[in-house]
Amino acid sequence: MSKNDLEVKKEALKNLLKAIHGGIHPNELKAEFREILAKTSPIDIVMIEQELVKEGVPISDILKLCDLHVELFREFLASRELLNVPRGHPIDLLMKENEWILKQAEALGIYAQAIQSSRDPAEARQYINTVRLVLIELKKIRIHYRKIQMLIFPYLERRGIIAVPRVLWGREDNAITKIRSVLQELEKPIETSSREWLSRLSSQLLELSREISELVFRENKILYPAVYALFSEGEWAAIAEIADEMGYIVDVGVREWRPSAKPVYPYELQVSITQEQLEKLPGEFRTIVEKSGLQPDTYSVRREGDIELETGFLTPEEIDGIFRSLPIEVTYADVNDRVRFFSESEVSGGFVRTKTILGRKIPFCHPPRLENYVMRNVEAVKKGEFKYREFWTRQGDRIIRVLIVPVKSRDGRLLGTLEIVEDLTEIINNPDEVKKKIVVL
Repeated sequence: MSKNDLEVKKEALKNLLKAIHGGIHPNELKAEFREILAKTSPIDIVMIEQELVKEGVPISDILKLCDLHVELFREFLASRELLNVPRGHPIDLLMKENEWILKQAEALGIYAQAIQSSRDPAEARQYINTVRLVLIELKKIRIHYRKIQMLIFPYLERRGIIAVPRVLWGREDNAITKIRSVLQELEKPIETSSREWLSRLSSQLLELSREISELVFRENKILYPAVYALFSEGEWAAIAEIADEMGYIVDVGVREWRPSAKPVYPYELQVSITQEQLEKLPGEFRTIVEKSGLQPDTYSVRREGDIELETGFLTPEEIDGIFRSLPIEVTYADVNDRVRFFSESEVSGGFVRTKTILGRKIPFCHPPRLENYVMRNVEAVKKGEFKYREFWTRQGDRIIRVLIVPVKSRDGRLLGTLEIVEDLTEIINNPDEVKKKIVVL
């Protein structure tokens, strides 16, 4: 955006603010200011709001712009790329989340500039405390990005579209990392008397505000129109089902959309992008697809001899290998308290168990002195009195944690109980070494 263009938009926004300050309801001003606001991207808005703060426009007035700007920006997008998206469709709900995110990002930018302009330490501290609350709210952004990364991207990757998901995920992860980093900085003593510290903090916040606003713009204007054109009803049915389980950061409201097809998952797709679909893609998205070329992912995750589980497919050999590779040992008893299965771990030392315990009653697998104690706790978890029971014990020089948990079917029916045995000796004896290995994800 040119400097002259920025000045024109800034003057228009100042006139809008004056009208709002004069008592005119924002909705009454929509018609007059619709065109210029709709064409003002989130990135432009952040720049203009910084200028307004510098000029002394009250922050309370500038914040009133957020709702109106978001509403008009939504109308602008709907009229250009996303026509007739039903209420309650995953795209509709993701865009609602983006409206919430955009408001938080705009507020962050406004307060950042206020911190930079403040000459009163007490005033700066007040703004910083407000910023902390905004950042805590913005941590919810991870829920939004997780749905994009786990539900949208796999369908693009199956079609051979790799570059877009990788670039966007990198930008999303960067935003989340910066939110966490700034919050950690604010946990330290606040140096409101240091202009250098305030300037550095303000710059970090402004950069974060711009990055999040740009992500909103990229998703709404490029990603969502593209996937809305590409994905089938069955794909959206699967996305909607899992998205509901993951949750939204806004009230989903009344849903008009109900999928008419059964859920279709990425691994079930044999897809190609038609010329008609290609022409419907936003220009930026189409250019990337055409330049990188398309090599659809044809890998078949489902094989002959697989056992189909709720969350995937495994051969009996793979199941056996997985259990042996786990750094824990498990023993499963059915609802009649009879042992039906146990695992043998190659990387964890636990209790001695042999195939002769299959069919054995749980109490007979323990010394008589522990029989009543064990069964009291087994019955307690079976009745739902506890989510699990935890015990610690020693075996030689090893420190062992034991968990007893109920095992239930998907519909909540009790199937039995599981004993999980884990050797935590190294963690208990070397906590400092464990801390060194912690990687923030």
